[in-house]
Amino acid sequence: MKYKIAVIGLGYVGLPLAAAFSKKYTVLGYDNDSARVRELKSGIDRIDQFSKADLIQLHNFLNFSDNPESLSDYNTYIITVPTPVTPSKKPDLSFLMNASKTVGRYLKKGDTVIYESTVYPGCTEEDCVPVLEKTSGLKFNTDFFCGYSPERINPGDKINTLTQIKKVISGSTPKVTEKVDALYLSIIKAGTYKAPSIKVAEAAKAIENAQRDLNISFVNELALIFDRMQIDTHDVLEAAATKWNFLPFKPGLVGGHCISVDPYFLTHKAIELGYTPEVILSGRNVNNSIPQFVAAKVVDLMRQKEIYNKDAKALILGITFKENFNDIRNSKVPEIYKALEAEGLEVEVYDPLADPELVKKEYGISLTKAPRKYEAVILAVAHQVFLENGVRKYKNSNGAVLYDIKSSLDREVIDGRL
Repeated sequence: MKYKIAVIGLGYVGLPLAAAFSKKYTVLGYDNDSARVRELKSGIDRIDQFSKADLIQLHNFLNFSDNPESLSDYNTYIITVPTPVTPSKKPDLSFLMNASKTVGRYLKKGDTVIYESTVYPGCTEEDCVPVLEKTSGLKFNTDFFCGYSPERINPGDKINTLTQIKKVISGSTPKVTEKVDALYLSIIKAGTYKAPSIKVAEAAKAIENAQRDLNISFVNELALIFDRMQIDTHDVLEAAATKWNFLPFKPGLVGGHCISVDPYFLTHKAIELGYTPEVILSGRNVNNSIPQFVAAKVVDLMRQKEIYNKDAKALILGITFKENFNDIRNSKVPEIYKALEAEGLEVEVYDPLADPELVKKEYGISLTKAPRKYEAVILAVAHQVFLENGVRKYKNSNGAVLYDIKSSLDREVIDGRL
């Protein structure tokens, strides 16, 4: 079969995937965000995964379009749109359903639709397939087929890239599984793992990040406990790590597009089926409490130093959800910002890597371009630029509070760390 692939959604997942497949197949990168498509055509990647030179070179292999009619020329559709959660922590499938409707309008007999978006077990066959059938008028597993291969993109990671990470694949029939497997094996150097069903592949994705979330929630809860005991959590972890099978997790903020989101897909389905997943939800609650803890701890340290007053100012260094990258999705820093403001502090955020317009749009926070001197400085994201240029210079005196969420600074120069 001659694959003609259309990748739907050109974000953190879709663009690298389209780029990799375009080296071997005829590929269309489709996105309904016209501005995004225009930028990519002009060599601009706003999420900083590809340089201008890389994009210009890609134009020799990869077509970009925001015109849905262009999808009619393809036979393999890979959907990589976002699947966030609502403010009430329910799965938001609106992007997924809209993408399914769009593809359904151009679906032909013999075509295959592969989903990479994170979902709960059963979503592809129970929610997406009916949309494809209704829109196309075709019958599932007779006229068209489906696969599921959960994304494993780690934004900003230059080592564990798309082709270097083993890919879980699945199909709606054994024959389709083999077809999807062959397709991905043609680009994934690390190999593939064939799950026995689409539902198993969906569940595997859901638990990958739920497991990490729970491990981090455990050490975060330890940090809350040891703070009350006046014990340094990292001293305890270092001592415990001398045992050969101790897992090296560290406390911290849990944001981003995966770890803080994916567990809610699993818990949603469990609750829908009549089971309340207490352990997973408890872990989420602990991790969600950390921003408030950090803010309260900073204020407490300021009170101890007698520098907490109505004129006190605080600086938060970093708003991206991980170091050395510009991704601000589900950052927990804005929660620290709001909690400190609620305590009466004047708060500023400095992050030279983040897009100021996007931060303002998403969180209503205006990034400062020129940090001043502050009564409290909080290192929230350990960007290399912060560590190299130093953070103590933002303290208005030796008595100002310096709090290190990432435990990246020497213990001698800080007043507290998570």
